[in-house]
Amino acid sequence: MLRIEVVNPECNQLGEGPLWDLAEQALYWIDSYGPAVYRIDSQGRRTSWALPEHVGSIALREQGGIICSLRSGFHALDVETGKVTLVAQAAPENPRTRINDGKVDRQGRFVAGTMDYEERDPLCALYRLDPDLSVTQLDDGIICSNGPCWSLDGTTLYFADTTKRLIYAYDYDPRNGATSNKRIFADFAAHDLLGYPDGATVDAEGYLWSCEVYRGRLVRFRPDGTLDRVVGLPVDSATSLIFGGPNLDVAYVTSMARPIGGKPPREKEAGMLFAVYGLGVKGVPEPRFAG
Repeated sequence: MLRIEVVNPECNQLGEGPLWDLAEQALYWIDSYGPAVYRIDSQGRRTSWALPEHVGSIALREQGGIICSLRSGFHALDVETGKVTLVAQAAPENPRTRINDGKVDRQGRFVAGTMDYEERDPLCALYRLDPDLSVTQLDDGIICSNGPCWSLDGTTLYFADTTKRLIYAYDYDPRNGATSNKRIFADFAAHDLLGYPDGATVDAEGYLWSCEVYRGRLVRFRPDGTLDRVVGLPVDSATSLIFGGPNLDVAYVTSMARPIGGKPPREKEAGMLFAVYGLGVKGVPEPRFAG
């Protein structure tokens, strides 16, 4: 039976980037506008780290610590000291843009794209941060980057341009992280979905789950891009999800409390972190950044 519980009752301005680490049995997430990184372990103990700039996404590192996609580039966060250090520039400096959502591929590369703060113009691009800390641009002409994730065999990269209401698929070469053959995977308008694709993940059956922001739903797509299932959430402002828990069968969902179009969210729970039980599917472990 479907059950939804509040994990963190504090309201984030822009909760994003939930990340379950199997080894630690801990959940990480961010408040993009906090800006901060949060962690809750299996005992319910919470830790947080303040950041100097808006943050779009995070990845745990194999060598320890966290990689953060901050406004000015990719940074390393030392979880012992809280020190934040720039490790690689990405996009050229532009007051309209910042790095947004990102995830790690099966080979330990971090893929993240930029977004236009005004969510209006195709000023942005998609980047790959390799373990040697070099940066490669994979695509451009993007308005708002979100939801990068991979097929189970790692040969397809899924990626959403939220403002365009489209999820794309690319052929992805696991050997070098190169992309090709970009095509539309799912068109929200064509599926009569009134919201926008935000954060995403792929489950153990190879189906893609997207958080439908501004409509407050989880949307599951089959590997061929057809619509499989829609699950309602307590808030319209749900932003991203990841599967976690000891059996990877709990969907953790972030949300935002910031005003949209000058209007505050209608639900008092907006900005809280939720756990969704009883979906009947499991996720797959998230890799760590190899650099």
